[in-house]
Amino acid sequence: MKIPTTIKSIVWLCILLIASFANGFAKGKEVYFYGSEKNDLYQLLKREGYSIRKYNTPQATITAATRGAGVFIIASDYPKLDPVNQISTQLLSQANKKGLKLYVEYPSSFPGLNIPSKPVETHLERAVVTGNVFGSALKPMDLLAIQNSYILPVEVSNPLIVLAKVVGFDKAEYGLKDTKAYPLLFEQGGALVSMTGLSNFETGRYGPQQSIKTVWKYILSRITGNEAVHLDKWIEDVRPMYDRNTPLPATARLNSIKKGAQWYNNGRFFIDPSWKADWLKYGADGLKPVGPPVSQAKPSGDGSLGVLEGHTSTIYYDGSQQYRYWMRADVQGEVSMAMAAAGRLLNNKEYESKSANLVDYMFRTSNLRAGAKNDPNSAAFGLLGWATTNAGTFYGDDNSRAILGAMATASYLHTDKWDKELAEAILGNFRTTSKQGFRGERLEEADIIKNGWQYYYNRDLVHESPHFESWMWACYLWLYSKTGYAPLLERTKTAIKTTMEGYPDQWKWGSSMQTQRARMILPLAWLVRVENTEEHRQWLDKMVNEILKYQDASGAIQEELGKGKGMFKALNTNADYGSDEGSLIFRNGEKAACMLYTCNFALFSLNEAAQATGNKKYKDAVNKLSDFLTRIQVQSKKHNDLDGAWMRGFDYGRWDYWASNSDAGWGTWCTLTGWIQSWIVTTQIQIQQNESYWDVTKNSAIQAKAKPAIDQMLKQ
Repeated sequence: MKIPTTIKSIVWLCILLIASFANGFAKGKEVYFYGSEKNDLYQLLKREGYSIRKYNTPQATITAATRGAGVFIIASDYPKLDPVNQISTQLLSQANKKGLKLYVEYPSSFPGLNIPSKPVETHLERAVVTGNVFGSALKPMDLLAIQNSYILPVEVSNPLIVLAKVVGFDKAEYGLKDTKAYPLLFEQGGALVSMTGLSNFETGRYGPQQSIKTVWKYILSRITGNEAVHLDKWIEDVRPMYDRNTPLPATARLNSIKKGAQWYNNGRFFIDPSWKADWLKYGADGLKPVGPPVSQAKPSGDGSLGVLEGHTSTIYYDGSQQYRYWMRADVQGEVSMAMAAAGRLLNNKEYESKSANLVDYMFRTSNLRAGAKNDPNSAAFGLLGWATTNAGTFYGDDNSRAILGAMATASYLHTDKWDKELAEAILGNFRTTSKQGFRGERLEEADIIKNGWQYYYNRDLVHESPHFESWMWACYLWLYSKTGYAPLLERTKTAIKTTMEGYPDQWKWGSSMQTQRARMILPLAWLVRVENTEEHRQWLDKMVNEILKYQDASGAIQEELGKGKGMFKALNTNADYGSDEGSLIFRNGEKAACMLYTCNFALFSLNEAAQATGNKKYKDAVNKLSDFLTRIQVQSKKHNDLDGAWMRGFDYGRWDYWASNSDAGWGTWCTLTGWIQSWIVTTQIQIQQNESYWDVTKNSAIQAKAKPAIDQMLKQ
């Protein structure tokens, strides 16, 4: 059959159009590359379907590139300088004559740039956008985290991005006038040049993710000539367990508990005798007890030598994080609780054994309860040292969490083994509490011995900071419920009344007002347990409602700064960034949630309030917060020591681990075996079993040991 000429023409036209489109697509998808095949950019291009023509030198790459092609010259072993990665005047001229679209990264030499022989290693510095090339998604003064950047300092005009230490949550609030700025990405000699390993984005865990993708879409569009770059195969080595809107499986919370408990072993946080020397090496410094992560090749201990604190917020260029090797009393008690709770739920005898060993370590085999603290004739008797390196320092807040953790452990394990020490610990704190029910921020053993405990018991002191005071009040209420010893209730009620009347203007709000509210809810819930009056219920309802004003639809609780100056250094200049403890946010309204000070303690406290009252509003808030924490738990196939953890900071607007990293000790990406992990895991277990801490510990027989201790320790 004869095909009409017109149809033939149409068929050939279609073929030509398809061929032309395919040829254009192939051109946009073909790039020339110098660098390692392990490089994150190389792997991303490969996943995205680019045809990569790789060569062994920049010269060979530029020589082989076809006219107008996209060329990437990447240092082969960042952060080491690559002696081969040198761009000469002749080579740059060759690239320009061929119309090559050239991206050069971390070069040892480049025409017109005075590049030093060694890079500058940065820590607190972040990337600041200074150009207008990235569109509405990334504007001048917006911030990026280029973790642990090694940057080659050069002088150029009009950079697109610089690296600098600046104040701000997601933008440089004070600009760049009073801080050293290193040009990071800029145009030079017709090429796009980066003076750090910008292509290390996956391995180095740069963020926030969408912003980093925006930068790379711009670079790829510029180099490939393709204006519509899509990065559909982007990989994050550390990411949340679930997206914001993904329906949670029925087993999600239980799986979260399992992963959260296993994380302690994953991270090798339990010291083992075979690497005790490492703990001594890095943990002996009570000022900065940090060191490299514990190798995955090393065994996890059994708890008898204690448990480390977790990760600092420092992320290295390879994506690993520093560990904190400090041995703190609060962490021992808190982790013992999480292990005991998980052991009971999961019928895991290993967890239960570790939990018991941690309490033994805290009370009996470490120096945390040794010396004067273990002498019945000493005014410091019963107290728990802050840390093994600071055993003569006492924070009531830290003592309270160590005690609460160990009390829960005793109940989960059905033992009265530590009842004597627990009673003495509560009473040791109580007899150094003022007539108004406050202890202040911190006490020292030498002062207590010098002054005698009666000095503190009979003095006048008001210190309206729930973060430091309120959970010790919860301990007093709990012991009152077991013993009926009236002063425990009387002083606590006085302190709570004073604090509630002073809300919010008199509160010392620290790094976050939400922290104070989250901490205040627990003693209010337990006050309703022991005295269910209208006034006490109103106090509780007021504080719950105050914090729930800031609960997002996702379940996150938004951070909020209090009025006036907090307890920590105000960030008035860029130089102040990272110089003190501090908030995750710069101003109210930024969408950050804190798992170190707020959401962790709020989950526990709100569950106690819901169980104490049966209030549906409280229960709904608990479930929303529980779901949020289930979603943002870390998953990582690459970093086993992070898989199952919760980090301190989370931006629930971006749905990413992001916030201001200014806190000198506990920044955005830190983990904490005690404060964060233990309270989340334990409360998730209690929510799973529809119970409260009060229920778990209701059968404690501590009265038998507490009454003799009261008679002995509180004789005036």
